[in-house]
Amino acid sequence: MKIAVLTSGGVDSSVALRLLQDQGHEVTAFYLKIWLEDELSFLGENCPWDEDLKYLREICGKNKIPLEVVSMQKEYFDTVVSYTIKEVKSGRTPNPDVMCNNNVKFGLFLKKIDKSFEKIATGHYAEVIKKSGTYYLKQTPDPIKDQTYFLSNLKQKQLVNLIFPLGNLKKEEVRKLAKKYNLPNQDRKDSQGICFLGKFKYSDFIKHYLGTKVGDLIEYETGKKLARHEGFWYYTIGQRKGIKLSGGPWFVVKKDIKKNIVYISNHYHEADKKRNTFKIGHFNWFSGKLPTENHLNVKLRHGENSYKCTLKKLSKTTARIEIAGNDQGIAPGQFAAFYSGKICLGSALIIA
Repeated sequence: MKIAVLTSGGVDSSVALRLLQDQGHEVTAFYLKIWLEDELSFLGENCPWDEDLKYLREICGKNKIPLEVVSMQKEYFDTVVSYTIKEVKSGRTPNPDVMCNNNVKFGLFLKKIDKSFEKIATGHYAEVIKKSGTYYLKQTPDPIKDQTYFLSNLKQKQLVNLIFPLGNLKKEEVRKLAKKYNLPNQDRKDSQGICFLGKFKYSDFIKHYLGTKVGDLIEYETGKKLARHEGFWYYTIGQRKGIKLSGGPWFVVKKDIKKNIVYISNHYHEADKKRNTFKIGHFNWFSGKLPTENHLNVKLRHGENSYKCTLKKLSKTTARIEIAGNDQGIAPGQFAAFYSGKICLGSALIIA
């Protein structure tokens, strides 16, 4: 099979590349340049293209694998970055990585390669499975590394074209394979943070595009003005970091974007502060219809934590979710990914 493998210069995608080659597939490695080097050069950090490509050229050269570098900075800015800026400015909490998978890696990238490629592969920790003619995602054995959350908004036409060679592996097993293949990046640390920022701080990125606008930090329970802030867009619901006030810990509980007010509380986790329901819309069910299972789980962010939940249909386009527990960081704009056992059923957007 002829496979286009998206490679980052990291351990995971490099192992995925070698596994597919060992299985006898005709593989070509592709490196996507999406870093905003020109936009963010004023911050004084260098984008890691050179280091990434150094590893990839060595791996591909040694194993006689073709390597192509594809520039997608404009496409990335027009979809993912513009979306991020718009969501933050509207007071919502964006997820650029979900949108990158939807629009760039498994979207516009297809227009950059010829139609002879039968599949696209990456080093994501997930597995594509087919049940009754429908493609779903299955969680990996590694609950910490599992990335089905980031992939839960993909469409059927995208899932049918994907292969995730690491779908049945744990991270420790991938590291062992990297040593077996004697990869030059076998000890390279995993990348952290939003894909287009690299070493740049998210707050610096936001400041570059939205600037500052002084407003009030107000105690939620009393209405007392406690301090000033530089713009509501630097805060998200449930946030603790960055609120440098005594008498805490303080958490963000509400934002008034019209008045540029951020409400905070130091009673955030008390028993009477129930945060176990939210409204969803913009459904992306892999089956094309609302789940009917009684035993659903939901993830509100990447990681091993999930909640048992119930789903109540409100209309054709909205539903109400109640989770078994409290989550102090539920915020409009986030994606909620739903599961039946280890099978991801799709996702929806938190709208209220």
